[in-house]
Amino acid sequence: MKKIILRDATPEDFEHILALNDAEVQQTSAMDFQKLRLLASLSAYHKVALVDDKIAAFLLAMRENTTYESENYRWFAARFPHFIYVDRIVVSAEFAGLKIGSLLYSDLFDFARAHQVAMVTCEYNIQPPNPASKSFHDKFGFKEIDTQWVANGSKQVSLQVAEVN
Repeated sequence: MKKIILRDATPEDFEHILALNDAEVQQTSAMDFQKLRLLASLSAYHKVALVDDKIAAFLLAMRENTTYESENYRWFAARFPHFIYVDRIVVSAEFAGLKIGSLLYSDLFDFARAHQVAMVTCEYNIQPPNPASKSFHDKFGFKEIDTQWVANGSKQVSLQVAEVN
């Protein structure tokens, strides 16, 4: 079994993070170095997962009261006073099946508990469909509370909330 290490992301990781994001851009959204630098500066949680010293995944999340201009983040910010918002989680296809996404989410929920944050929020595509993301989020107790069209009407997302117990 491969050893997986989670650690805080650093600027030295950004090239690898961008490559991972580019490979899944249809499910996330485009991100260049400048945007990643901004998101990292706004994030409360930004970790990478290493497998054999290779970056296999990353998770980037923000707390409430940031200046993040994402329409999905703003939707949650308008409704909830305290939360942590998963902006993106990406696992390399090369490392599929190792449960790296689950390790990152478990760590994020531990982070939320340690910081007395009662809810984790996120969204995932429902048009075009992303059944893998739905299944993954269902395992963590996420529930849909609304939907919205984004990206100039080209994507519909399911707005999700999970309580941190």
